[in-house]
Amino acid sequence: MKKTMKIMSNIISTLLIMTLIVMTFLVISSRASGGEPEIFGYQLKTVLSGSMEPTFHTGSIILVKKLDEAGELAESDIITYLQENEQLVTHRIIEVVQQGESVLYRTKGDSNENPDTNLVLSENVVALYTGVSIPLVGYVLSYAGSPLGVAILLIAPGLLLIGYSIVTIRQAVKEIDAKTKALQASEKGETVS
Repeated sequence: MKKTMKIMSNIISTLLIMTLIVMTFLVISSRASGGEPEIFGYQLKTVLSGSMEPTFHTGSIILVKKLDEAGELAESDIITYLQENEQLVTHRIIEVVQQGESVLYRTKGDSNENPDTNLVLSENVVALYTGVSIPLVGYVLSYAGSPLGVAILLIAPGLLLIGYSIVTIRQAVKEIDAKTKALQASEKGETVS
């Protein structure tokens, strides 16, 4: 029984510490990058609309690889690009259009009936979808960017870890007290119940 409790205690401690580390990374990274966390040229983007369903759903996060140049993009690639209003959009390329020296892309959301009205300049393509999507985590990421989110996502795991440490210390103290009483009783020749 004690061995099982020790294993459970180690698992809980590890999970709390990992949660604190992940939350710290998400909060710091989202604050530093101005919204979405980024690591090794990959960035997490939050899906804000249903235009790409069923490929990925609203509230999901998607992993994209940042591109310095659009390079060799092809039909059916899913790209994140900058619109004229400085808003990022992630849609699928349905046609590659060559206009003289320039390469343009006709895009469309998977659930949209019609293609997007404007062609995308290759210079406006900022990232390529990697195929990784995690449902619902985008809501947490968006929340992590807010001041209240920062406080809750950093403080809550920390408080849980402190609380768990207090419980563990109290249990250790009780065990030490019981052993001390048993030792004192055995020295006196008494039995302790």
